[in-house]
Amino acid sequence: MPVTETQPRTDTFRIPKHKMHVPTARHRVLKTLADWGVTGELRDAVTLSANELVTNAVTHCRVTHSRIRITLTLDGPELLLEVADPDRDGLPRPHDSAPDEESGRGLALVAALADSWGHRQDPYAKCVWARFALAERLEGAHAPAGA
Repeated sequence: MPVTETQPRTDTFRIPKHKMHVPTARHRVLKTLADWGVTGELRDAVTLSANELVTNAVTHCRVTHSRIRITLTLDGPELLLEVADPDRDGLPRPHDSAPDEESGRGLALVAALADSWGHRQDPYAKCVWARFALAERLEGAHAPAGA
């Protein structure tokens, strides 16, 4: 359950664009969420979404020697995850993966875990984001059994 505060909380960090740094990003997200008091299913959904979006960024960004920016923002009733890279025109394209394909399910997973997701093109980067509504998840967590 997140800490209730009136001021937004933000954590931004960067990792080199290399697959070996994906676990570093995942651990930083977990630490930030723990510091903010975000636990349980919400923590797991945000962490898994971060893992998928960071993996996509390091895998598909065509700008060599770049850095991936990860931002978490806890603001009132929602938590926002943003993953940005300098490949402004390499926009995400969800697709249906065949059962025998080893990849291609990351965006579908993010869509299933987040309340909404999307992307935007900034002047020198693209950002893929996922939004998690805290109030709805907390209400569901406190619903009586069989409700």
